[in-house]
This record gives sequence, structure tokens and C-alpha cells, in this order.
Amino acid sequence: MNDEYIYQVSDLHKVYYNPAGNLEILRGVSLLVRHGESVAVTGPSGVGKTTLLHMLGLLDEPTSGTIIIDGVNVGELGEIERAKLRNKRIGFVFQFFQLLPEFSAIENVMMPGLIAGLGIRALRPKSEQLLISVGLVDRMRHRPGQLSGGEQQRVAIARALVMEPDVILADEPTGNLDPETGAEIENILKNLNLEQKTSLIVVTHKETLAKAMDRRVSLCAGKIEELQ
Repeated sequence: MNDEYIYQVSDLHKVYYNPAGNLEILRGVSLLVRHGESVAVTGPSGVGKTTLLHMLGLLDEPTSGTIIIDGVNVGELGEIERAKLRNKRIGFVFQFFQLLPEFSAIENVMMPGLIAGLGIRALRPKSEQLLISVGLVDRMRHRPGQLSGGEQQRVAIARALVMEPDVILADEPTGNLDPETGAEIENILKNLNLEQKTSLIVVTHKETLAKAMDRRVSLCAGKIEELQ
């Protein structure tokens, strides 16, 4: 295995079986992502970008093909091992935030650590510092419904970082925000990548965000194409 790469994806296929006719979404996707690298995944709507991201994040399984995360072939892991790997090594930022509405901002940030069995005493100071770092020092006790869209996305980014993951997977992280707020989120994500050397894979239609990444690839007709 090559320890240069956080991801080694080879010949990934995804088929949804249906009595009315099978739907083939991915048709042999191969992708290498280095440690600390930022990659934008672009392409038309409906081509499978989110499907690919969910498989990279171990939220879904390919029909065939291989995903190796930092030397570990995830296809050889059981469900519990996959869940532990996902919780510890991968952070998620979604377009629609996916915050738990009944919990405060800091409680949402702590949630991955609580799921992993870590204590509140250890998690709280780290979570507070993360919320401070994304500009939410005065909003820690607010629930999602009391926050703007940009503030909710900042909470989601802090939550993605609380387990100190090796990679952040972001699915249209600015797609539900106004241009000014979207630009702020872009800067937070890129600075995170540069300062902490966290690998970053972003699915986006946003040209400015795609251009800010180290590399840009396009998903089209079920396959990956490198872009200049």
C-alpha cells in the first residue's frame, strides 16, 4: 500500500437494481487523493457526485470496486469496524447542515465524540475552541433554529473537526447560502486544509470554490476526468 495517499479508489461501480430497469450511476471511478490535498468534484446534477461522496465516507457501499483509506481496504471490514473508521477518520459537512434541532450548537459539535464514547469533560473545551475558531463565540448555547444558515454551517464544520479527522468530505457546503456567507465558508474550509493539513474533498457547482482547491476532477457519464 502507498502511504502517500489518504484515498486509493479503484474501478468503483454503483448500480441501483429496480424491476423497471437497473440504474448504473458509477461506471468504473478511480481516484487518488494525497494526504493534505484538497480536491473539488464537479459535474452536472444527477451524475452521482453525492453517491461517490457517500461511498468515500462509508455511508454507502459500492456494487463493486475498491476503496482504500490510508492503507485500509474498507471492503474487508465489518460494519462495526467501518463505523469506527468513519467516526474517527472522516468528517462530514452537508449542504443542509444535518444538525440535531433539539440540541445546542456546542452539543451538536460534541455529538461525534459522545457517540465514540468520549466524556463531556474532554469534549467540551475542544468543542468550545472549535466554535470560537469558526466565529461563534457568542452562539454556543443557541439551538439550530436560532442560528442563520451560515452559522449552522459553521457549527457543522466544527462538528466535522471535533474528532480530528484525516479528511473532510463536504457536499455542496455553500449551495444553501447567500454569496457573501458562502464565500466565508469557502475561506474557512480552505484555511482548515492549509493550516491543519486535513485532506478536503468537496462536491460543488461553485466555480470559486472549485478553483480554490489543489485539484479539480469532473464526474461525467459515471467516470472521473481530471481537469486542469
